[in-house]
Amino acid sequence: MSSFDDPAAVARYAEAPRRLVPGFLDLQRMALLLLAERAPHDARILVLGAGGGLELKVFAEAQPGWRFDGVDPSAEMLRLAEATLGAHAGRVRLHEGYIDTAPAGPFDGAACLLTLHFIQPAERAATLRAVHERLKPGAPFVTAHHSIPGDDAERALWFARYAAFAASSGVPRAQAERAGATIGDRLPVLSPAEDEALLRDAGFRDVALFYAGFTFRGWVALA
Repeated sequence: MSSFDDPAAVARYAEAPRRLVPGFLDLQRMALLLLAERAPHDARILVLGAGGGLELKVFAEAQPGWRFDGVDPSAEMLRLAEATLGAHAGRVRLHEGYIDTAPAGPFDGAACLLTLHFIQPAERAATLRAVHERLKPGAPFVTAHHSIPGDDAERALWFARYAAFAASSGVPRAQAERAGATIGDRLPVLSPAEDEALLRDAGFRDVALFYAGFTFRGWVALA
């Protein structure tokens, strides 16, 4: 069972990003501002990896005219998203599945936070193309996930720093170190250059880095 399907783990999900992702709350706020640069007041926004509802809630609170479609493969995480959204749930349609279950759009913007690092490169490329196909020309796409440059030794150092950050945020050190090692061994983490190339190959233009926090990078690009 994935931790995203484990009800006990899902119940604790909201605590994790703040402990593991440097500047997590500001990352959400920056994503909102980058979407709002181009999205109209009545925008339709696609959120991929929407389980938990954390960014959906931030976006919905700040933009009362926006409507959302959120996609996630975990039914448990979608239930948590609905609970997190509370009074804003009426403006959000949640879809269980992957990008192919998302409506065709066209959307005025899209976000994918802390999700793409779970997806293998070939599938990631297809996912990005599918997001691009669902966006209006010139619509913004904001994404952030693990992305690390360098050889194996340098990547190991960055994952050790990730673990150190988690430990400094209150995660038991042994657990933090196991998490850092597991991510390095099991997730298909690409380099920033590879991530940017995938965005461009999917049809996005004006790809720009807006966030970097230890092992995480974030980009904004236009359809």
